[in-house]
Amino acid sequence: MKKSVIIFIAFCLYISTATCQIYSLETCKAKAIENNFKIKNVAIETQMATATQNEAFTKYFPHIEATGFIFKANHQTFQKDLDLSALAPSFPIFANPVPIKFMEKGKTASIMAVQPVFAGGQIINSNKLAKTGKEISALQQALSADEINETTENCFWQIVALKEKTKTIKVLKKQMEQLHKDVDMAVKAGIINRNELLRVELKQQELESEELKLNNGINIAKMLLGQYIGEMLNAFDIDIDSFPLPEMPSRFYVEANTAAMQRIEYRLLNKNIEANRLNVKIESGKRLPTVGIGAGYVYHNFAEQANTFGVLFATVRIPISDWWSGTYAVKRAKLKMQQAENERQNSTELMIVEIQQTYNELAESYELIVLAKKSVSAAMENLRLNNNYYKAGISTITDVLDAHSLLQKSENQYAEACCNYQIKLAKYKQVTQQ
Repeated sequence: MKKSVIIFIAFCLYISTATCQIYSLETCKAKAIENNFKIKNVAIETQMATATQNEAFTKYFPHIEATGFIFKANHQTFQKDLDLSALAPSFPIFANPVPIKFMEKGKTASIMAVQPVFAGGQIINSNKLAKTGKEISALQQALSADEINETTENCFWQIVALKEKTKTIKVLKKQMEQLHKDVDMAVKAGIINRNELLRVELKQQELESEELKLNNGINIAKMLLGQYIGEMLNAFDIDIDSFPLPEMPSRFYVEANTAAMQRIEYRLLNKNIEANRLNVKIESGKRLPTVGIGAGYVYHNFAEQANTFGVLFATVRIPISDWWSGTYAVKRAKLKMQQAENERQNSTELMIVEIQQTYNELAESYELIVLAKKSVSAAMENLRLNNNYYKAGISTITDVLDAHSLLQKSENQYAEACCNYQIKLAKYKQVTQQ
């Protein structure tokens, strides 16, 4: 029975391992773009902008309208007594008024087509505005993709940092196991007291506790990353053997003013000004005359007599009463355009500051890697010396354990520095559009 349970558990573990997908950073970013809900919504907005552009394009074509009308009155709609008494001397029948009644029922139908010739530039500018709206949606989609890539990288490198700390603990645990054996033998031989062995065991328990916390942290970070890439916690893992060799930040440096002009945000600000400028033209066009030409076909039957005819016509509409109120609408549109220009200037200045600050943080994170690497080398040498001193009897177990703690701290700082550098590098590339 026990054997069957063991086989079943082993089978479950095998299946779990076999179905677990291993993803690189680039794969995670690609899956985040594919599955993220924000990207899906922005893509829908882009489709809506395309539909708006297509709708605006139809305004270039004739407006066609068909109408029909039919009625039945309770009596004739035209009633009149016709006075023909002047003819009475010759025709006595006309001595009294002659009643005339007709049109008790009738029907009519028509189809008209009107082609706009001039509409104050409203049709042209509306199409330009729709095209600008589509371009804005595309830029917003690209901006959302950048933001998701940045968040994905943050989650990815957080997991890497936690995994590196776990690796450090595993190495220290093996060292503690060997140290425990050495101290235990020394206690049994009566060379040292049991208190030293207890100190080692406390350090082992401390490492177990830290490993548990790190594993829980990894699970939480993977859940967050999984939500972005559309994967369950146990269905994937990340693929990285070691940290990429950090390159000098100067390799990626871009002058802040130049980089700001390349940002998607800057292009969005320009498109916003362009949209407001077109709105000014549209508002101005509403106060201009509109001209159209048309043709139609009419059928009617009002007196038991059907009749059909075609018609050609031209229309001119002059919005005289709108000129007064329209001046305020145009002024409001111009003020909005001025707001957009002020926003572009303010946002550009803030982007320049952000770019320079991000580069400074990147350079600082690189220097921290260099310092952390030196600390690791010093901590490893310190541990080696203390181990030798302990074996020679001129150092205590406390010194050895402190050396282990110092090495663990140095290794963790190095892992955090490397991950922080990758996060800062991704941020700098994003703000400089590299």
